[in-house]
Amino acid sequence: MSQNSAPERLSGVFSQKKTAKIGTGTTARRPEIVSYYFVREREDGVMEVQALTASDVPFGPKTEITREELLENYLPEPQKTLAISRAAMTPQEMEVQKAVARGDKFRKRGESFTAEYEYNKALAMDERNVRANFGIGLCYISRGEGEKAKEVFERVVKIDAAFEDEHKHLFNEFGISLRKSGMHAEAMDYYRRALDLSPEDENLHYNMARASYDKGDPGMAMVYLKSCLGINPQHEEALLFVDFLKRKMVVGA
Repeated sequence: MSQNSAPERLSGVFSQKKTAKIGTGTTARRPEIVSYYFVREREDGVMEVQALTASDVPFGPKTEITREELLENYLPEPQKTLAISRAAMTPQEMEVQKAVARGDKFRKRGESFTAEYEYNKALAMDERNVRANFGIGLCYISRGEGEKAKEVFERVVKIDAAFEDEHKHLFNEFGISLRKSGMHAEAMDYYRRALDLSPEDENLHYNMARASYDKGDPGMAMVYLKSCLGINPQHEEALLFVDFLKRKMVVGA
């Protein structure tokens, strides 16, 4: 698979607020109405915008706008789930989704080679698919195939979508697996990349502290723990880790 793939195209749910006038005279009011849209960026860079129903299914005509118009007039909605109907997906997208789902199923059953086969089928059609990349990386790590895992890691850190909330579970599992497998430098680079995108996420600072400690640098671990507690003073794991490091430093002294 090529390392020099094109930038990832935008795709997802966006919202737009509009003011509507209801009533007349002294009883008139202007409530804000939020409308949701499914947006997909074509290969030529044009954004296709399609309204969503109350059940989050795309419907009606598609409007074409520029990326600049999208970013200026619409807000991304990463938390909103989108029940995309089969009719709204291309046949290739459906095949990718099916292959990834099969890969996830086999990986959870411990059948890593069969899972790898399914993930590779998905990546052959969409080499930047986040779930497939995470999944195949976890397969390699579980089998101790460090060099292959590093290749996947290098792909994943270049994909912004890998660090979005919808992939949080796999994101965390991948980072922990990197650290536990002894890939400390990769784990730290991975969390640094995430911090660039989400600097106020206290859990990322905590994860950097764990990776720093595992790499043999308790002093840097304490720096990241302080950053974590600066964002959330009640972070229980960070408080326990600070106490552990203080006791260890006293014993070492």
